[in-house]
Amino acid sequence: MQTVVAKGITHGVYVITVNAGGKINGMTASWVSQVSFNPLMLMVSIAPGRYSNELIKESGYFAINVLSAKQDGEARLFGFSSGRDVDKFKNTAHFKAPNGSPVIESAMAYCECKLAHVFSAGDHELFVGDVVAAKLLKDVNPLLFAWDKFF
Repeated sequence: MQTVVAKGITHGVYVITVNAGGKINGMTASWVSQVSFNPLMLMVSIAPGRYSNELIKESGYFAINVLSAKQDGEARLFGFSSGRDVDKFKNTAHFKAPNGSPVIESAMAYCECKLAHVFSAGDHELFVGDVVAAKLLKDVNPLLFAWDKFF
């Protein structure tokens, strides 16, 4: 069943970023969705053991960085190591969104969200946020997740 779901439901590739009292982190995610028009709300699914999970709860804000089709390198950088062990932003140009969430300069767009709800869902938690800032930085095609190729 997992293969049918993974191959049949398409996803973009995003880097979820957070700044909790100066501790910044980013993680690659593909389970992101809009959940409301009014108010404008987005959701990201994150496993409880992830460093970003902890930091978003501490901060109350997070940003969803939309990667372009040419950013598989960024997807791998933010997806294959923990921010507990590696400074993923050391060589990544970024700026702060209005509420302090890091935004990757090379991303095609970002949405900064204020945390509204956290729901338990199986082996993950759903972080639902009100969009408080958003900007299209580049009008290009997004990176898509492919089950067989990863990105």
